[in-house]
Amino acid sequence: MADVPNDAPEHCPGTSSDQAGKSSACQGCPNQNICASGAAKAPDPAIEEIRQKLTSVKHKILVLSGKGGVGKSTFSAHLSHALASDDSKEIALLDVDICGPSIPKIMGLEGEQVHQSGSGWSPVYVEDNLAVMSIGFLLSSPDDAVIWRGPKKNGMIKQFLRDVDWGEVDYLIVDTPPGTSDEHLSIVQYLSGAGIDGAVIITTPQEVSLQDVRKEIRFCKKVKIPVIGVIENMSGFVCPKCKNTSQIFPPTTGGAQRMCEELNLPLLGRVPLDPRIGRSCDEGRSFLTEVPDSPAAVAYQNIVQICHRRKVSVH
Repeated sequence: MADVPNDAPEHCPGTSSDQAGKSSACQGCPNQNICASGAAKAPDPAIEEIRQKLTSVKHKILVLSGKGGVGKSTFSAHLSHALASDDSKEIALLDVDICGPSIPKIMGLEGEQVHQSGSGWSPVYVEDNLAVMSIGFLLSSPDDAVIWRGPKKNGMIKQFLRDVDWGEVDYLIVDTPPGTSDEHLSIVQYLSGAGIDGAVIITTPQEVSLQDVRKEIRFCKKVKIPVIGVIENMSGFVCPKCKNTSQIFPPTTGGAQRMCEELNLPLLGRVPLDPRIGRSCDEGRSFLTEVPDSPAAVAYQNIVQICHRRKVSVH
């Protein structure tokens, strides 16, 4: 939980729980008396610090998925590239997938390091108007495993939001891990003062993915995050040579279209599979500039324009 102190025991109920300071897990904890008194239920002062730090960031958008492997980080990267294609906009991409940071590789930034300045951590820049921050920049090797419990991951997310010197930014895109766990609760809590414009949710057509996405949508409703819309990724395969379309992941239950109709959510678009997307990500280049006329690149651009027409401030 996001309200678990960094020095808490393994089964800490959290400072906002009615069992704070009273459960068996609290015995011997240095925070037991404070929690039992109710003083620990006060708002985390970091929330106000983050609000002040992010006053220079106009819009904050989360990219979520219920299941891993649906292309969420790939979409986050290319959404950032698409927004940054407007030279008048300043874009920032924050990778909070603490245990699986893939953004440095996708953005061509492997081996880069974060530098400290008088105003905080300086992000790494892909372009003059596209800044990136990831725990991947803090690891000595891309193969290093981050084996952390929840409180330490939450502390790192807090540090990213409070200590990174983004400067004046139009859009902060937050790439999250799959699921609805510690990292998601931390982001929601720490941005509660600064505000979240909304979430873009990524799925693939098959029902096994849609089941998890429904949980993600329910999470957004519970924590009051507006859902900008859903994107169906890997939606068919368009052969780069013959242009024929094949369904690699058949939408056996109607795919994202049917789900969005049932839940009264907008389907922002479908992005087809294209092997050149994977190659571009492996090589750290933008697929949108490598193959701008491909069906997948056109789909990305259309999604950004649809968001604009919906007045969600994505372009």
